[in-house]
Amino acid sequence: MLRKKLMLAAVLGASLFAGAAYAADPVSIVYIPKNTGNPYFDSIIKGFEDGCKTLGCEFTTVAPASAEATSQIPFLTAQIQRGVNVVAISPNSPDALNQVFDRARSKGTIILSVNSDMPGNEDHRDAAILPVDFTKTGPSQVELLGKQIGYEGEIAILSATTDAPDQNVWIAAMKDTLEKDPKYAKMKLVTIAYGDDDPQKSTTETEALLANYPNLKGIISPTTVGVAAAAQVVETAKKADKIKVVGLGTPNQMRRFIENGTVEAFQLWSPYNEGLLAAHFAVGVKNGTIKNEPGTTFEVPGLGKVTVGEKSVIKTQADLTTFDKKNIADFNF
Repeated sequence: MLRKKLMLAAVLGASLFAGAAYAADPVSIVYIPKNTGNPYFDSIIKGFEDGCKTLGCEFTTVAPASAEATSQIPFLTAQIQRGVNVVAISPNSPDALNQVFDRARSKGTIILSVNSDMPGNEDHRDAAILPVDFTKTGPSQVELLGKQIGYEGEIAILSATTDAPDQNVWIAAMKDTLEKDPKYAKMKLVTIAYGDDDPQKSTTETEALLANYPNLKGIISPTTVGVAAAAQVVETAKKADKIKVVGLGTPNQMRRFIENGTVEAFQLWSPYNEGLLAAHFAVGVKNGTIKNEPGTTFEVPGLGKVTVGEKSVIKTQADLTTFDKKNIADFNF
């Protein structure tokens, strides 16, 4: 009888130990940026890394070399096969990944869209971590350029890829603002160029803009690769006094252009905070301490109280930050 009790205790002890070990398994997260070689995504990655240091989650990152619509599929598939708990991704297309996402979610993998959402395809991901209210990005960029060119003249847009969901949303809002707001009636959008988030192609496209539109007054580039390339071309051409460049860039990337007067101002947000917030949200949802429902609130150290919005969209800040000579020295990312 004593022997049976001892055996039962041993079995229960082993079972409890195994259960504790299982419960202690860290949440595994992979982040898949649009492509490699873009310093913007390095800041998001740093946010994930610091978040996982605090939370004890496992973090890895992989990315394709180019930002084509389907280039992330092999990386996404490999991570799902590896059995990762959470896939955070900055999608290169609003719909090209839907089938892969659906297969992953059917196996219990959490899909987070980070830095851009999937307009019209939100049902294929669990939540979206966005930097700001994206409805404000396009109009803010138009106003930033308009102020610098006296609200009149020919302007162009230098975007990323034709499929980029975030840029396409912003560009649609820019066009709507230019067409409907009488404040911008004298600003004429002459073309939209696509640099594919590649430095060389973005440079070539900007050079073509300057050659093909001799009366060009300004360029809006809502991509960190594009705005730096556009600034470089304008600087080299010594046309900073005639062509104004605005867009979305990082302070470290754009610092020289601000300091030498090539660029008066540009805008962005904190990409680091996106990674930090996404890590906390992912671990909380996986562990059951955060409900992925509109109206849910949770705390993120350094960011305070965060609220899950409609369609499970979560924003890290309210408005864009404008960087110029007055404040750029205060930022380092």
